[in-house]
Amino acid sequence: MHAYYLARKDWKRSILLIKCQVVQKVASESDNESAGTKRKKAKAEESWGDWQVEDDLMMDTEKEDFKSRLAPDVTPNRQLPWLTGIELLSDTNQNKHFLPTGLEGIDALLGGGLRQGQVTEIVGPSSSGKTQVCLSSATHVVDRNFGMVLYLDTSNSFSPFRISCFVNQLHPSLPKELKETSLQTIMSNIYCQSVFDIFALLDLLHHVETTLKHTVKLGGSKLCLLIVDSVSSVIAPVIGGKNSQGWCMMASVGVLLKRIAYEHNIAVLVTNHMVGGENGTLKPALGESWKGIPHIRLLLSHGFRSYCQFCDWQLK
Repeated sequence: MHAYYLARKDWKRSILLIKCQVVQKVASESDNESAGTKRKKAKAEESWGDWQVEDDLMMDTEKEDFKSRLAPDVTPNRQLPWLTGIELLSDTNQNKHFLPTGLEGIDALLGGGLRQGQVTEIVGPSSSGKTQVCLSSATHVVDRNFGMVLYLDTSNSFSPFRISCFVNQLHPSLPKELKETSLQTIMSNIYCQSVFDIFALLDLLHHVETTLKHTVKLGGSKLCLLIVDSVSSVIAPVIGGKNSQGWCMMASVGVLLKRIAYEHNIAVLVTNHMVGGENGTLKPALGESWKGIPHIRLLLSHGFRSYCQFCDWQLK
């Protein structure tokens, strides 16, 4: 038993001796490492650290730039003044007028027409008369000298011929020359711009907002009606799925439209199409996130389109 204890003790001593030799060898190799190798390692580590810092800064900058371009209007950049109920009522009675659409049924449903300072949305399936409402509104607003109209056309729906039909309806007894003069006056106060993607729409809305801040009048008349026909044509392609960038851009468009309407007392009219919902029923496009953007949503059916076609036949 004593012999076994001595043997076990010698074995532990041998293991400890081997460990000490290994540690000494590693330390010796580290001490013998050349100064040039150490300098190379230090330089590599320093450059690696600089690259990491520079890359992080670039990534942060790119992220901030992307956020500022994508959704610069989700967070307010200025504090709006507090107003009492009396002040709001006075502002509504004095400044928030109704602009006529020229369609008695639509004006009755809207309580008088398109309210200044608000966003009105016309929703309906294809060929239900949404563009007809836009063109009629633009014609009647200019004809009654309310101001200028900006028409943002996203689907090549703007029709000068249909506007001329509305002018003929407004002034049926005028001589041909006076009708031509009236048509030229109306068309010269309707500014149409084609917009085919959401980036162009955002840039254009920013430009409109900036212009309105620096000048009261455009082209000799004050802008009183902004039409986007249709807003869903440029938003629908970028939303859906797990990508949140499209929803962020949609929110930016909505905030810009509401801010332009409120701060500059402009009536904003947008159109939206219908998509299939549950059990085959139709519902407005752009989902629940867009639902809170317009102040008023008016749904059209194909029956209204039949009425519009009848009016066109009468005008011809």
